[in-house]
Amino acid sequence: MTFNKQKMLSLFRNQLFIPIAALVLLVVFNLIADPSFFKISLGQNSDGFPVFSGYLITILDNASELAILAIGMTLVTAASGGQDISVGAVIAIAGSVVLRVLCGTDARPETLQAPIAVAFLACCIVSMLFGAFNGMLVSFFKIQPMVATLILFTAGRSIAAWINNNALPIVSEPSFAYFGNYIPGIPIPTPIFIAVICIAVIMLALKFTNLGLYTQSVGINASSSRLNGIDPQFIKFITYVIMGLCVAVAGFIKVSRISSINYSVIAKDIEMDAILAVALGGNALSGGKFNMWASILGAYVIQFLTTTLFKFNVASTALPAYKAVVVIVLVVISAPVFREKMSQLSRQLFARKATAAAQGGN
Repeated sequence: MTFNKQKMLSLFRNQLFIPIAALVLLVVFNLIADPSFFKISLGQNSDGFPVFSGYLITILDNASELAILAIGMTLVTAASGGQDISVGAVIAIAGSVVLRVLCGTDARPETLQAPIAVAFLACCIVSMLFGAFNGMLVSFFKIQPMVATLILFTAGRSIAAWINNNALPIVSEPSFAYFGNYIPGIPIPTPIFIAVICIAVIMLALKFTNLGLYTQSVGINASSSRLNGIDPQFIKFITYVIMGLCVAVAGFIKVSRISSINYSVIAKDIEMDAILAVALGGNALSGGKFNMWASILGAYVIQFLTTTLFKFNVASTALPAYKAVVVIVLVVISAPVFREKMSQLSRQLFARKATAAAQGGN
């Protein structure tokens, strides 16, 4: 009895419990409502190549950018105790830079004006510079993160449009679309592979460097970390630079999906989903300790929820409201205070059962 009690309590306290429980609920709901939701079929795309299709493939594919952004948002939140709300706007900037490099001054060139690798490198550099701008405001000028990133949140999409002179460039080179869709002969969407690579890189970085330790230390107590030889300003700054790199990858995928860009629509409200992924993973939005796996899983749960709502024909105008209600419930459940209350309730129930069993034995 004691062993089972401890096992259940430790399971409930595990940070991965809430996102996994939310995922299980969504799976059960879809199994009951429409089992065909989980069907995966092998067909052909418009080019005649074999591709996997189905709602699960759609979830994994569409969640790729969000999972990548959740990596950077987790580090930013843990170190600075705040969130970067400029993510969507900087994605627009990153995507605009990619198209500018590939198309040059011609909005619809017949051939690429630069290699795709150069365009990707350019968008990484620009996005990291904007991340450094946010990090400088937060770490050196001590501006609250949400206020600091509000600048680019407001101006970012205008900057993105200015980069291409308000034109909407279109890349006609088929190979550019491979990064946001399918590589010929490979039936799995390319963004899934890109997300896996990004997740593997950050996990290796957290395992073999002190990035995670220093980030959590600064988030928990910046003054104490300074006394232990850690520079809180630099750690906060570098997390925003990493956030910029994550944004660059997500932006590159976004424009590759359609080989063009819509400045006002691209990655609209994705920063809110990234923040919710961090919260759903049970990470404190006030900073400190974090679990990267929980945040990444939270990103896929949010996309699972979004796809489920679309599957059951929820109007696009009402989608945010339905999504907000469900996510608020999940975030409240994942809150440390709520989990502690539930742990106390579980302990009381086990104690009553133990007392009843003892009295029955007598």
